[in-house]
Amino acid sequence: MKLFFDTEFTGLHKGTTLVSIGIVAENGKRFYAEFSDYDEIQCDEWIKENVLKHTILAGNDTLAAKLGEDSNTTVILGSKADIRYELGEWLKQFDNVQFVSDVSHYDFVLLIDIFDSAFDLPENVSAVCHDINQNIARYYGISEREAFDKSREEIVSELCGQQIEGEKHNALYDAEVIKAIYSEISV
Repeated sequence: MKLFFDTEFTGLHKGTTLVSIGIVAENGKRFYAEFSDYDEIQCDEWIKENVLKHTILAGNDTLAAKLGEDSNTTVILGSKADIRYELGEWLKQFDNVQFVSDVSHYDFVLLIDIFDSAFDLPENVSAVCHDINQNIARYYGISEREAFDKSREEIVSELCGQQIEGEKHNALYDAEVIKAIYSEISV
């Protein structure tokens, strides 16, 4: 089962901490978690304005209401330990999990860190992540650097003929974008 995911975190540096994770399965089941124990001191103005304001814990009542009405989405707000347990339980419903992300270098390391190490991942989860940035580069015949700079929302609009509901830099929204792009350009 392919699980498309994204994370939001406190910055692009070695000691970053998770703010949220969003996962969308091929079958439509979703998991969304916000971490109550991220390191707020690491959050610069960009993170505060573009990431934190899109979280329930920061008071985004619209997101809370929308997710509260969604029976396909498991929502967890809590510490890393709480999320580790709940995510482990949620993943049990799937066989042969393959995670897929976009420019996954930070995302997958941070997902693994939820479980402490790659050796501690649930047995049904592959310790290898597929990165759609390479698919985008191949599809458009551009370099991976050029693919990195290509707007994901424009790709979705162009290839999928649809709009994804939500707000950019919310992990669940970004996971939906990753799923839509993967579904259109991956073979």
